[in-house]
Amino acid sequence: MAATPPDLLERAAKAEGDADAAARILPLVDLTLLADDATEAQVDELCGRALKAGVAAVCVWPRFLPFAKAKLVHRPVRLATVANFPDGSDDLARAARETADALLAGADEVDVVAPIQAVLGGDVGLVTELVQACKAKAPERMLKVILETGRLEDPARIAAAARAAIMGGCDMLKTSTGRSEVGATLEAAAVLLAVLEEADGRVGIKFSGAIRTTQQAAGYLYLVDHFLGSGWTAPETLRFGGSALLDDLERVLGSR
Repeated sequence: MAATPPDLLERAAKAEGDADAAARILPLVDLTLLADDATEAQVDELCGRALKAGVAAVCVWPRFLPFAKAKLVHRPVRLATVANFPDGSDDLARAARETADALLAGADEVDVVAPIQAVLGGDVGLVTELVQACKAKAPERMLKVILETGRLEDPARIAAAARAAIMGGCDMLKTSTGRSEVGATLEAAAVLLAVLEEADGRVGIKFSGAIRTTQQAAGYLYLVDHFLGSGWTAPETLRFGGSALLDDLERVLGSR
């Protein structure tokens, strides 16, 4: 895989965070509440806001799935949760069990953390095994694989983990849990998108971790358009995580 041209990242960093970009990004947002002390009242508010804004999905802790499902039933907003989160252990049985339990509780999508420490130790193949184990429990549901690119750091290692996840049958790659010091970066995004380009865009991507403004999100959208084309973007293939981002998107759209 060729190195990312520096000028591409420079152009992405300067992408316009205008109303046109905001209008494209808004329906791709996963509105997330994964605070350790989250409450049912906050989930209720989150679901109401998601329905009003018209985002792609809400993502909550597994314990809130039945409550959130009742709020979203027969509505267009999808319901997501997390598994093997946030540590990304190498316990494949745990990850698969949590995925299965999430589906029984009403989840439409599961964001599962890859075995990060194993990857750092050189065992990239375990990513494929974990994804296969989880996907077997959710063959008809969307499975996003969190690669925690800020911890993997090295572009070659990020690319190898991404290819391993795709080989396992994931539906989307995801940059970050939002719990590490480094979340999403344009550099890591370009690496992942190059891998998706190799895979003919048959797998999607979710950018998550410290994306708080329309201008920041527009940079990732610019990279997506570069590697896969503007026609590729849809909730089935592209997501943005973060509640703060929605605040700014609505601000930008409200000013037009």
